[in-house]
Amino acid sequence: MENLDPFDIALEQLNKAAKVMKLDKASIDVLSSPREILQVSIPVKMDNGTTEVFTGFRVHYNNARGPMKGGIRYYIKENLSEVKALSAWMTWKTALLGLPFGGAKGGIICDPKKMSKMELERLSRGYIDAIANFIGPEIDVPAPDVYTTPQIMGWMMDEYEKIVRHSAPGVITGKPLTIGGSLGRGDATAKGGMYVLREGAKYKGIDLTKAKFAVQGFGNAGQFAVKFVKEMFGAKVVAVSDSSGGIYKESGIDYAELLAHKEKHGSVENFPGSKNISNEELLESDVDVLIPSAIEDQLTGANASKVKAKIVLELANGPSTPEADEIFYKNNVLLLPDFLSNAGGVTVSYFEWVQNITGDYWTEDVVYSKLDEKMTFATKDVLATHEKYQTDPRTAAYIIAIQRVLDAMKARGLLN
Repeated sequence: MENLDPFDIALEQLNKAAKVMKLDKASIDVLSSPREILQVSIPVKMDNGTTEVFTGFRVHYNNARGPMKGGIRYYIKENLSEVKALSAWMTWKTALLGLPFGGAKGGIICDPKKMSKMELERLSRGYIDAIANFIGPEIDVPAPDVYTTPQIMGWMMDEYEKIVRHSAPGVITGKPLTIGGSLGRGDATAKGGMYVLREGAKYKGIDLTKAKFAVQGFGNAGQFAVKFVKEMFGAKVVAVSDSSGGIYKESGIDYAELLAHKEKHGSVENFPGSKNISNEELLESDVDVLIPSAIEDQLTGANASKVKAKIVLELANGPSTPEADEIFYKNNVLLLPDFLSNAGGVTVSYFEWVQNITGDYWTEDVVYSKLDEKMTFATKDVLATHEKYQTDPRTAAYIIAIQRVLDAMKARGLLN
């Protein structure tokens, strides 16, 4: 199982929930395939005068609940199977959060770290030229993802508006604030995760003010997780890691000091007053809450039984394999799955789209308040379904999302 490709894993998770739900074959079949797949070639004139042709994808998985929604990745190892899997997971994520969206995903096979700003702009505009008929505020609304930025979203929106010849800020989310972006978007993933954690801790009877935390990954989600754990709960983060290694400090790690250290030295390692530890040691450290916010497949059949945390909050995409899910459930570790825990990003993207469509822009406090409401409702729903079906929380989240998509398809007459 742990060596399956991404789309096979997505189907395995779908089938596990379908079995609990006792779904008929037609329902499973229709949910197991993307609605549309677009592959495009994008010729880009490089700064040295040569032309390179890049391959891009956009996958529409399901639009029964509304316009499709999903990010765009610039990644040298991007492939169609991964884009298909991510579009399926976006379908379940938007349904779970009760957003009026379906699921999509896009990507371009490229190495953005080796491209100049002008080359990236030409690539971004070329991608929109190729997929313009496939997207739109009421069709499919892209957003940033791995190695894409608000600036890239700005170029893409501008290119789309040139093609359609009218203002259309709702075509894309994650834009710079000055052209229709939303306040609260930058830290939305971690903030949303904290609301999920709060409800999970209540369910488990854990006092977060006295809890110890370990955070794997110190990118956007991980950094803000370290910050919010102290700000929102007054709790201690005792272990943090990045791609170079990790640190442990029993008395607690100060967010501002660690951020300054990382910016100066390029790594969290050798942080004053801490001891260096490996990523493996971080995952197995003696803490109450573990927050994997780095890359996929970190918690597996090989190490899940060594996890001492009572709650695992998945801010990364796919940090736990299906084997790990089973072990956590058996060992009474509450796993708060990625497509619930990290859904703050797409939820605030939805808020950005609403603000673009209506022209009514909200304060950060309003954004956070609405985000809290959405994340809290979804978490309570997952925990109640987890109890009802006596299954692991990820499968419970799938059950809710799948049922909502099926209900929408039936209401449209697409299924009996």
